[in-house]
Amino acid sequence: MEKQAWKGAPLLAPVPAVMVTCGSMETANIITVGWAGIINTRPPMCYISLRPERHSYSLVKESGEFVINLPTKTLAKAVDFCGVRSGRECNKFMECNLTPTLGSAIQTPIIKEAPLALSCKVQQVIELGTHHMFIAEIVAVDVDENLITKSGELNLAKANLITYSHGEYFALGEKLGSFGFSVKKEHTKPRRPKKKS
Repeated sequence: MEKQAWKGAPLLAPVPAVMVTCGSMETANIITVGWAGIINTRPPMCYISLRPERHSYSLVKESGEFVINLPTKTLAKAVDFCGVRSGRECNKFMECNLTPTLGSAIQTPIIKEAPLALSCKVQQVIELGTHHMFIAEIVAVDVDENLITKSGELNLAKANLITYSHGEYFALGEKLGSFGFSVKKEHTKPRRPKKKS
């Protein structure tokens, strides 16, 4: 099929629709962020991009901290609300019936109802244009115990996470494979036991 050539635009999709908490327990706010992602493994680093005019921008800039809370299908309405309403006008925790609680590492509250929360400390701010990018180290991850298997592994598929694509929210669906499945060799014959020497 032929393609049309458009000018450059932020059309990478889908992206995570994360609920970023900022401020203290007394000034706690939530902002929904689509421009967020992982940028390094060791140390674990991530980023969020915010418009300077947003209420949350100053809260993150002043504290040097934020939390990325991963929302579930049941939190979809709260995700949208926290992206279209300002914390200057309302208490989003109260409006969405969410519970602010302290996580394990920083003073910025996490959302109790979110199954996974990444506590982050800002390392650098890059002014890009409409948005400023906050590059941060992930200093702790708070995980709901029901997502941890008996062997101690994280089963994130059980969380019913959502994503955002071009103005719409979607629940994650069918599993297509696991990392490395495209090169994994299938064993059609049972392996013979090794001979003892």
